Amino acid sequence: MGTSVQVTPLCGVYNENPLSYLVSIDGFNFLIDCGWNDHFDPSLLQPLSRVASTIDAVLLSHSDTLHLGALPYAMKQFGLSAPVYATEPVFRLGLLTMYDHYLSRKQVSEFDLFTLDDIDSAFQNVTRLTYSQNCHLSGKGEGIVIAPHVAGHLLGGTVWKITKDGEDVIYAVDFNHRKERHLNGTVLESFVRPAVLITDAYNALSNQPSRRQRDQEFIDAILNTLRGNGNVLLPVDTAGRILELLLILEQYWEQHHLTYPIFFLTYVSSSTVDYVKSFLEWMSDSIAKSFEHTRDNAFLLKHVTLLINKNELENIPEGPKIVLASMASLEVGFSHDIFVEWAADSKNLLLFTERGQFGTRARMLQSDPPPKAVKVTLSKRVPLVGEELAAYEEEQENIKKEEALKATLVKEEESKAVIGNGNGNGTDVTKSDPMIIDQVDASLSGVRGEAYRDVLIDGFAVPPSSVAPMFPFYDTTSEWDDFGEVINPDDYVIKDEDMDMGSIAVGDLDGKLDEGTASLMLDTTPSKVVSSELTVQVKCSLVYMDFEGRSDGRSIKSILAHVAPLKLVLVHGSAEATEHLKQHCLKHVCPHVYAPQIEETIDVTSDLCAYKVQLSEKLMSNVLFKKLGDYEIAWIDSEVEKSESGTLSSLPLSTTPPPPHKSVLVGDLKMADFKQFLAGKGVQVEFAGGALRCGEYVTLRKVGDASQKGGAAAIQQIVIEGPLCEEYYKIREYLYSQFYAL
Repeated sequence: MGTSVQVTPLCGVYNENPLSYLVSIDGFNFLIDCGWNDHFDPSLLQPLSRVASTIDAVLLSHSDTLHLGALPYAMKQFGLSAPVYATEPVFRLGLLTMYDHYLSRKQVSEFDLFTLDDIDSAFQNVTRLTYSQNCHLSGKGEGIVIAPHVAGHLLGGTVWKITKDGEDVIYAVDFNHRKERHLNGTVLESFVRPAVLITDAYNALSNQPSRRQRDQEFIDAILNTLRGNGNVLLPVDTAGRILELLLILEQYWEQHHLTYPIFFLTYVSSSTVDYVKSFLEWMSDSIAKSFEHTRDNAFLLKHVTLLINKNELENIPEGPKIVLASMASLEVGFSHDIFVEWAADSKNLLLFTERGQFGTRARMLQSDPPPKAVKVTLSKRVPLVGEELAAYEEEQENIKKEEALKATLVKEEESKAVIGNGNGNGTDVTKSDPMIIDQVDASLSGVRGEAYRDVLIDGFAVPPSSVAPMFPFYDTTSEWDDFGEVINPDDYVIKDEDMDMGSIAVGDLDGKLDEGTASLMLDTTPSKVVSSELTVQVKCSLVYMDFEGRSDGRSIKSILAHVAPLKLVLVHGSAEATEHLKQHCLKHVCPHVYAPQIEETIDVTSDLCAYKVQLSEKLMSNVLFKKLGDYEIAWIDSEVEKSESGTLSSLPLSTTPPPPHKSVLVGDLKMADFKQFLAGKGVQVEFAGGALRCGEYVTLRKVGDASQKGGAAAIQQIVIEGPLCEEYYKIREYLYSQFYAL
């Protein structure tokens, strides 16, 4: 049988809810993504709570809340303690995203689902991987290899490849095949015939205009508003698609010498851009090459001002401006407050660049037709003063006293237990203890005696073998050699995990968190939330343009047909989109397409029969290997027998000589490389009509497609055409020289 694979959706199927899926491979449980919505609704996490203790590893694909937002809560409340794997940008930018969400909510509510410490703790032990880096699991996961690959969509976004016994399970959601300003397209098309592909149907029904047309419409809408003396508000995420928008505006402003101010406003805007500057190797080839040749960092923003406080924006002189502010949902954050102020002015523009989540204010405003008025709650945190402050301080003082009293009672109980044990052994503590100056009268009251005993024992350690209190003493002897005391170098090494913990103990992020945000995190001033409700008249222009960075329906279908998985699992997308893509894939991609419900476990174990066969030493001693690149290859004729232990072993043939077989040419010929090879041999060669013309009479053509559908991998063929002449045989000999014959 093939590798056992089961998939159980925990959230995010037949709807656009957050993504969270349990994938079990030969009993090893992966939690792939751990998302939460912008409402932070605990009811969505009930399925996760039931399996959290069984999870062996967590894989994160993107840095937004839809993919990792529930991680701190799950680790705190559900006991999720499995190791977490992610790319470096997903780790860093995901941490900043969670900080921004927490701070945005803490400023307007008594948010207590998780704290900054919970966020730090959840991200503390993340194992960071680079693209295409194979990570071999150990222990229960022995034999499983995981590797992240480029997904597009967000910086560091990941297509996860999980391999066991030669079979691949691919998890690819929210991928983008288009190359953008700051990101390369996905490499999903490079995987052919995986055993299982898990992907989403989110964009299955949508079609996108060309990038050039979309960008021009985006710029035109903004400039028309600015020239009409209006302001532009773009509700954005913290550290995801905002990067593409910043580059579009920055480059256009630079090329056309515009002076309209642009502001990027989140609680962690400075830290976000600082980190992004150091992630150039994760970005598009054009950005990396530009930095290599000119040392020009694309994110040294000259026309964008970074803000972390709305008060800074209010101090800006009046006039048309662009503000990119979090959150994209308009539920909380700076974007919510600015929307309330700007919505009533018909000259202003509210420009959405992504679909709002269901139930959010952004989704409501994106409906057709949009509402003419919306009810909002304005909340802000204000310091306690006067009687409220005094009452708060008194309450805190009482809490401290209660905690101190509890600690004293616990200490007394421990003292009673220790002395009781000593007296139980028939030993009088007061007689045997040389530290007691005066004998204690047995007739003293219990209160006085307990108080005396507490004073006597407080500050002393009582070894289990002793019946009397004593000072702790540890005799540490040092080793010496001919040069003096032996020094252990490990005592002077700062461990990596200690450095990481120190760097984020206060959300410091290696010193890249700006002082304003850090002070906000450390602010312990007593405060309260004051709220008021009002109705906002929506008179500003409302425009939605798709800058989500996901492949559209036509591209998804084309990519799936190219990858041609043996089994396909569809998740995350509306019921209509999921059913539409399922029916299409059943007809054009593969016969095994699944779209499971929440907590429905489907078995997608491969139908292929795979066996482990051990090559015997007797067989290997007679095999002649040939070097092929980094590998050694050979043709083997053998017989397979089952040993006493039950393992299969490959032995030499009992009949000699071995049966004849057709020659097999091994290698991967690239026509461009072969063209250069022939040119080096003095052959006149050129490409014409998709074929390689060699000399006057011979033509080489490559036929066969790796994406051909069918059970086995397709075989590429090189067709050589021409009259049987000296030139023909010479070209054929050159062609054979590019392969190894077995």
